[in-house]
Amino acid sequence: MILTGLADMKEAIKGRDTNPRLRRIEGRHNALVKALRRGFDRAELTPDGYCAIEGLRILEEAIRSGLRMRAVFFSEAAAESADRLLSQLGAQVETLLLPDKLFAGIVPSKTPQGVAGLVRWKEFPVEDVLAKSQAGPLLVMAGVQDPGNLGTIIRSAEAFGASGVVLGEGTVSPFNPKVVRASAGSVFRLPMARAKLSEVLDGMKALGLRLVATASHKGTPLDQANLSGPLAIFIGSEGAGVSRDLIKAMDETVAIPQAPQVESLNVGVAVSIVLYEVARQRK
Repeated sequence: MILTGLADMKEAIKGRDTNPRLRRIEGRHNALVKALRRGFDRAELTPDGYCAIEGLRILEEAIRSGLRMRAVFFSEAAAESADRLLSQLGAQVETLLLPDKLFAGIVPSKTPQGVAGLVRWKEFPVEDVLAKSQAGPLLVMAGVQDPGNLGTIIRSAEAFGASGVVLGEGTVSPFNPKVVRASAGSVFRLPMARAKLSEVLDGMKALGLRLVATASHKGTPLDQANLSGPLAIFIGSEGAGVSRDLIKAMDETVAIPQAPQVESLNVGVAVSIVLYEVARQRK
């Protein structure tokens, strides 16, 4: 009886301290919980177009970027700090409180911050992304496979004025949680579209874009290349680079001068350097 009374008292105290807006969910069969789990597990959009994201900063970036939230989930351990985020959410956003064990079993992070969400993704047809290419360099991902690298590239792309990103075959999903985290929110704002690259090359050339591929050593030294006009920059896979078939379609290949004993730069670092040089020349 005494133990039961103590348990009831603890629950009452917990209920008083929890923001009344948080709806407590105990089971994993809740439809929103299942959608969040599916979004993280598949690293793709849910059938109704929402992306699973996690972390306080990432959710705040999504809100700041003007994206619509379907639901936000808090672990019990993060309930006390929920007010900071709740004040930024509209009344129509569902806010759920999950047991710590259930929350930890859904999110991919080994040390979760206790907050996750389903955010409505801005989808762009590839034609719209190409149409923006006069405003800045267009990045074309031709098989970038590491999510951290893709996230870094997207972050640098926004920082240095790229107009958008085309994601070709073999490229990691932009909805991968590691991509979203490494982009530091840029993935929410930069226009992106998936496409079969062989089907969009003619459209790029019709828009007057010069097609430029990056390479580790062979190619025009970056500081000698003319990158001031409209262009599409092709970035290949971490191991093989841009494929031979795509290289044949390029107007130029550029390389970053580096010590000969270094096999190659990390692709995220290399693209950031190229984007800086493009921005410098365009100024």
